[in-house]
Amino acid sequence: MKRFIFLALATILLGNTLQAQPQIVAHRGYWRTEGSAQNSLTSLQKAADLGLWGSEFDVWITDDGVPVVFHDDSFDNMRIEDNSYAALMNHQLENGEFLPTLQQYLQLGKRLPDIKLVLEIKPHKTAERELRIVEACLGLVSLLEMEQQVDYISFSRYVCEQLHRLSPRSKVAYLNGDLAPAVLKEMGLTGIDYHFSHYENNPQWVEQAKSLGLEVNVWTVDGEEGLTKYAHTKGIDLITTNDPQILQRIIQK
Repeated sequence: MKRFIFLALATILLGNTLQAQPQIVAHRGYWRTEGSAQNSLTSLQKAADLGLWGSEFDVWITDDGVPVVFHDDSFDNMRIEDNSYAALMNHQLENGEFLPTLQQYLQLGKRLPDIKLVLEIKPHKTAERELRIVEACLGLVSLLEMEQQVDYISFSRYVCEQLHRLSPRSKVAYLNGDLAPAVLKEMGLTGIDYHFSHYENNPQWVEQAKSLGLEVNVWTVDGEEGLTKYAHTKGIDLITTNDPQILQRIIQK
């Protein structure tokens, strides 16, 4: 009888420990590996091959309305939102791939249903352009029937508000780090997704977010020391990192 009770308690404790472990999000895909590049189709495929929970990527919209996947506002000295897709499409990433469209990225992601796609909409120059990219992203996700696979993040408060307004069931998290969890809850958002420095400056925010039912992501944490710290920080649901294979090893211990 005592042995049974001990085993039952051990099982419960182990289950709670496993549930508390954060999920891993590859920052701009898994690109620190041979043949890959940031925000490339290969980086998404490699993140999925690694068995990660999610892969984050960045989206801009061109002057003629084509959403493309790239981090910086300019590509080969051409500002993305001020140029047509035709002017950008033949420019190559570091691994030789051409600039991917959001449609191409999502189509690959749909063939990898076990990985979550964390779509970051970059702040654009005007509210009109931000609304256009929100509508374009939601439209493509809906067309491909991927609403359950795609989460959204942005540094733009307006983008987050429009995402929630147009797709109230979508998961939307704010990145900028200047709003307390209670404000985001009131906005209808589902999470906080802040740089680790904001949690260090506001240590109460993680607990506040959890008490409000918000998901907590921390970015961008790299290296053994930082990843070990946040892998063992209570209340952290997701860790976005450029070193997903290191974090995997830490969690598996």
